[in-house]
Amino acid sequence: MTWLRTPRVFLAPGLILILVAIGGRYTLDRAGYTDLAWVDLRVVGLLIALAVLVVDIARRPRRETAERREGWLVATMLFFLFQIASGLWAPAASRVGPQTLDLVLMGALVVAFYLYALGDPDAVVRTAFLLFYVAAIVFALAALFINGPGEQGRYSAFGGGPNVFVRIEVLGIISAVALALFIRRLWPLLATPLFGLAAVLSGSRAGLLAGAAVGAFALFKIRRKLHPGAVAGALAFVTVAVIAIWAFAPPAFTNLFQERFVEQTVQDRYLSDRTDIWAAAWQLAVDHPLAGAGLDGFYGLVGVNQFVEYPHNYVLGVAAEGGLIGIGLLSAAVLLWATTVRGGGHRPQLTGLAVAAAVFVGLSSLFSGDYYDSRLAWIFMAMAAAAATVPARVLEEVPA
Repeated sequence: MTWLRTPRVFLAPGLILILVAIGGRYTLDRAGYTDLAWVDLRVVGLLIALAVLVVDIARRPRRETAERREGWLVATMLFFLFQIASGLWAPAASRVGPQTLDLVLMGALVVAFYLYALGDPDAVVRTAFLLFYVAAIVFALAALFINGPGEQGRYSAFGGGPNVFVRIEVLGIISAVALALFIRRLWPLLATPLFGLAAVLSGSRAGLLAGAAVGAFALFKIRRKLHPGAVAGALAFVTVAVIAIWAFAPPAFTNLFQERFVEQTVQDRYLSDRTDIWAAAWQLAVDHPLAGAGLDGFYGLVGVNQFVEYPHNYVLGVAAEGGLIGIGLLSAAVLLWATTVRGGGHRPQLTGLAVAAAVFVGLSSLFSGDYYDSRLAWIFMAMAAAAATVPARVLEEVPA
């Protein structure tokens, strides 16, 4: 008998897939090529990634695999397919074509990430966190030194909105913690003040709240494992970081903090008209209880007249446009996934970190973003499921 080490997965599929996922909707007109506005780089990037992924899967050694619970993936694909099919009864003003493309691409990303992670969950998830860590640094520096504040004084980068920008930065914080745990060194945490500053400059109250909620829950879960010295060190680091941010941040930081978080939120209780938008989405769900108003039905019936793009709440959007059927399929997908990753499976630490990232984006989606903006949640869900279910076998015994 000889022993064969299972080869690592290719880096290329993961790198391209994450670029597509982070890049969002990017057509060439955003780069100044107005005549090529029809070229969607998401499609180009995904086709290249899938081609490389096929090669990666083909080179993997054939071996017997343990039974994996993939009911969550089936339910997820049925949910996406139902959303696409609901375009058949959508209002005339609905943007069915672009929304369908978003859902097709999101479904392809989820399946691709899952198949990619099955080859080597340890390498794939660790590499994903490293790439998100690097992306958070690049986005933060671009926002601070290239793009600057927008019309509302809120920061973002590369043409994306502040609510997407804050997700990248908070995912950078989660990635920094993950890398520190992986290598058992503290240096990845040195970038967290930059991520925190950028996240605050985004002005996204919901994103910051979602990040704080995930962080608080994580601390609660590991409270018995916390060493007093580590807690004291962490508090000292946070204190120094806050002082450094306050001392070296641009003047826009204090102005934005005062206006956005103190005056608007605390004093005026301003919620960016979210309550009115949610009420309209809820009424649409009540009026179309079974199958909803159809894909992009909120815009077709409400938003087109009130200049609102989407309900700013993922669940309410599904309820309004997919009705009880849509909510049922979404609930089935999430519950089956939660059952799959419960306890962490074969890799508790790796699974837990991916779950934290998915939950953060999911919570953020309850306050902002459309269907496609939830893609990072589904992607981390796929990686968490692979990490939890694939046996942690490094060596395989093969005939001599």
